[in-house]
This record gives sequence, C-alpha cells and structure tokens, in this order.
Amino acid sequence: MSEHDEQVKLFNWARSLEDRHPQLKWMFSIANGGHRHISVARKLKAEGVKKGVHDILLPVIRETYEGKMLPGLFIEMKFGKNTLTKEQKEFKEAMDAEGYQTATCLTFQIARDVIIDYLGIETN
Repeated sequence: MSEHDEQVKLFNWARSLEDRHPQLKWMFSIANGGHRHISVARKLKAEGVKKGVHDILLPVIRETYEGKMLPGLFIEMKFGKNTLTKEQKEFKEAMDAEGYQTATCLTFQIARDVIIDYLGIETN
C-alpha cells in the first residue's frame, strides 16, 4: 500500500456515495506532490502550484454544533511514518485560522471517517 493507494480508495468510496450524498461530487485532489521533470515543475509553479497545499479539498460549507461556519475541509494524506513538512504545517495553520477544518490522515479509513463526521453522514 502507499499514500496513492489510500487516496484512490478514498475517492472510489466517495464516488460510490455521490448519489446519496451529492456534496461528495465536489471533493477533489490538488496535484501538488510527486516527482516531475524540472520543466513540468517550473510550468506548474508558474501556473500557481504551491508547496504545502494539502492533497484534498471538500469545498462544502458546514455549521458546527457551536454555530461556527466552516467553509470546507482540507485533507493531507500521509502514509507510514511520513509527517507534515514545514510548508504543510504553515498551510494547515493558515487554513485553520481562515476557519477551514483540516486533517492529516494516514489511511483511507481515517480520511473517510473525517469526511463522514464533517458532512454528518449517517453510516447505518
């Protein structure tokens, strides 16, 4: 297994529930990571790709039990003993300050549970 495999499982799970939970249709991946040829990396940087931005965004507004509005959910997928980079920590702190919910998830199951909780999906 790898981070890639876990993220693929997450998106397969989300697609399987889109009919019952249409908000999941709008969840998307942000292709910031990976090894690329230097010319491709330069092109992507010129287009606005930024170090540290989390892997996944669910751009769905939710209200917490305390009445606070959350504009969306960012998820950073990690695998094994990987941890957040300095840039990812800065991004997380900035998005937390902007009112987003953020999560670092080591497995598909953890990410799925974060999304279930965020959207208030019934799992029965």
